[in-house]
Amino acid sequence: MPKMKTSSSAKKRFVLTGTGKIKRKHAFKRHILTKKTTKQKRALTHAGLIANVDVKEVRLLLHI
Repeated sequence: MPKMKTSSSAKKRFVLTGTGKIKRKHAFKRHILTKKTTKQKRALTHAGLIANVDVKEVRLLLHI
């Protein structure tokens, strides 16, 4: 049986932490930043963890 391929989009978007959690970046920080407040942009800078609901799906995409 051939090897399972990792989803290319998923491997670019998610990072596995040392404890096995999955890190992600916030959306809405690429362009059209002039109308967003400084507070909003600063909050989007920090990486977050994916929601518990999505863990199973992302693990399937990454073949973990």
